Order: sequence, then C-alpha cells, then structure tokens
Amino acid sequence: MSWPGPEDIFLSTSLASYLDKKLLVLLRDGRKLMGILRSFDQFANAVLEGACERVIVGDLYCDIPLGLYVIRGENVVLIGELDLEREELPAHMTRVSSAEIKRAQKAERDATDLKGSMRKRMEFLDMD
Repeated sequence: MSWPGPEDIFLSTSLASYLDKKLLVLLRDGRKLMGILRSFDQFANAVLEGACERVIVGDLYCDIPLGLYVIRGENVVLIGELDLEREELPAHMTRVSSAEIKRAQKAERDATDLKGSMRKRMEFLDMD
C-alpha cells in the first residue's frame, strides 16, 4: 500500500475537483453567485463562466446575469457544487424581473431601517 504524496493531498482538498462544474459561491457580503468554475489559483481566486447573482427576497428571486466573473478568494465564504438533476429552488419561489427584485430589496431595506430607527427612538423605555 502506498501513501498519498503531498501533491495528491493538495489536489483532493483544492478546487481542482470542481473545475468545469456548476457551483454556488457564497460571498462575505451575503451575495450568492452561480456559474461554471473555469479557473482558480492558490488564493482561491476563481473565474466563473456564465455567472449570475441569485437575489432572494422573501418568496421572490431573480438571477442577474454577470457573464465571465472573477472572484477574489478572500471574499469567498463557501463553495458548493450544484446538482444539475435537482430543482434548485422550492416550488413556492417566484421568479421575477431584476427591476422587481430591486424594488423588493429596497422595500425590505426600508422596513429594516424603519425598525432600527423605531428601536432607537424607544431606547429611553429600557429601564436597565
């Protein structure tokens, strides 16, 4: 029995096994990108072909096309292979246009901002 050399271990733990496969990449800022991995380097910088950003707001979603996309490795939180045989989203999700998803994002952001400002106004009620 021969033990794997360092180069074998490196290849099994690197992104090499994901080359030419459709991936989901979660970024530090929360964005979710999908595309086919075409290249990467030792810093996990990656090139996705046919990339799109999947934006989800509640039960609405939109895939915004990005084309060929370079991702800086330090921004990557998670990389996973997508199963092409399986439906990507639950049935209750509704695909909308990029204009509609931007409106939904703004409404969600405005609601969050309002909740935060209301909490600040009510801080005087905390009797700690």
